[in-house]
Amino acid sequence: MTSFVIEADGASRGNPGHASYGTVIRNMNTGEVVVELAAVLGHATNNVAEYRGLVAGLTEVAQLDPNAIVEVRMDSKLVVEQMSGRWKIKHPDMRDLAIQAREILPFGNVTYTWIPREDNKHADALANEALDTHLAGGSGIIERRL
Repeated sequence: MTSFVIEADGASRGNPGHASYGTVIRNMNTGEVVVELAAVLGHATNNVAEYRGLVAGLTEVAQLDPNAIVEVRMDSKLVVEQMSGRWKIKHPDMRDLAIQAREILPFGNVTYTWIPREDNKHADALANEALDTHLAGGSGIIERRL
């Protein structure tokens, strides 16, 4: 069974505004980056963008190994607490995304850890790279398998 770390972040310029996510998937044992993902989402809040980064990372891990053990590390206290079951999810868009995230991998295979913003710079940089590329006329989609 494979183990991964997902680092995910969302960005929204205007909140709500132009939004994107960035997701880094690492091999838990080596720390090596396996996949980098980022995409522009259109008009959304930062919290929705954070959830979309989580869903993208979990979906990618499920394609790599549908029984993987995963630690999700995010600087969004809201997402970490909601996905850990400690906080209620009141917003309907986030509730739908949380349900989607919970259905991707087997129950119990995913844990959530809050990390300080400065420890999530890689995912943040990907989210901003996607937005900058899109606003400059590019696709705003990044997918790197390393």
